[in-house]
Amino acid sequence: MSDPLTGKIIGAAIEVHKALGPGLIEDAYEEAICHEFDIQGIKYQRQFVVDLFYKGKKVKGQRLDLLVENEVVVELKSLQKVPNVVTAQILGYLKATGLKRGLIINFGRSVMRRGITRISN
Repeated sequence: MSDPLTGKIIGAAIEVHKALGPGLIEDAYEEAICHEFDIQGIKYQRQFVVDLFYKGKKVKGQRLDLLVENEVVVELKSLQKVPNVVTAQILGYLKATGLKRGLIINFGRSVMRRGITRISN
């Protein structure tokens, strides 16, 4: 499946990973990928708050690492292995936002391609 926007996001992540490598904290990768998005003209929002509702009542909101072009939820990690709960988390974000596409980008892998997981709702 070819998706130009997620392709651009993955390309930016690969660029950051080539320069910084694995092993840093997630905040460093978030700062770096946002800078790369700025360079490439990709619009994004950091730490985007999504409110959740339960039976019509607003409950505590969630923070998305990145919302890219108001279309793709991006969750950043820096781990050897991403736990399964992260997939459930991003599916919840997609449901809450009504969006259909998400990416888990794990900068903790030695090869960036192995750290990319596409999620669709």
